[in-house]
Amino acid sequence: MDDLGQGDRINLGVASILGHRPEVAGALGALRAALTSTGTLSPRLVELVRLRIAFHNQCRSCMSVRYQSAIDDGLTEDVVCSLQQPTEADDLTDAERSALRYADLFATDHLAIDDAVYDDLRTHFSEDELVELGVHCAYAVGMGRLAATWQVTDDVPDAFRSESGSTLAPWDSAGVVASG
Repeated sequence: MDDLGQGDRINLGVASILGHRPEVAGALGALRAALTSTGTLSPRLVELVRLRIAFHNQCRSCMSVRYQSAIDDGLTEDVVCSLQQPTEADDLTDAERSALRYADLFATDHLAIDDAVYDDLRTHFSEDELVELGVHCAYAVGMGRLAATWQVTDDVPDAFRSESGSTLAPWDSAGVVASG
């Protein structure tokens, strides 16, 4: 495990718990693989949504990881910092802001997602992309909350190990890179 990067070790910690149910882990892996291999949303957008939801979930392992595919697609720590106030960020596109608003609502008040929210999303995304965005959000909310309860923090950077009960954010400290 020493030859893995820190981000991959964090993900392996979560995967090792899922390994108690290999058939479930395989199904979740197949879902992630399908989203990645057939997805049409940019890796940067998916990562922004994932990190914003990780903040709402307060999942320390989720917040600490940045995926290489998103970095290759233009994600920087400055862009991650813009997640603190996405409506005011200069380095986010209108489509990213719309998706982040949806992600915020999905994670905090899903019943507030109404026709107006979907109408705004439809100015930037196709119906297929909306389904994809929704599944990404569902996965991030559900798995992130589960991972947060498992407290898989052995390999997270020190900045993400603050005292229990304190609110952390991915924009508070630089994360570590994981493959994918």
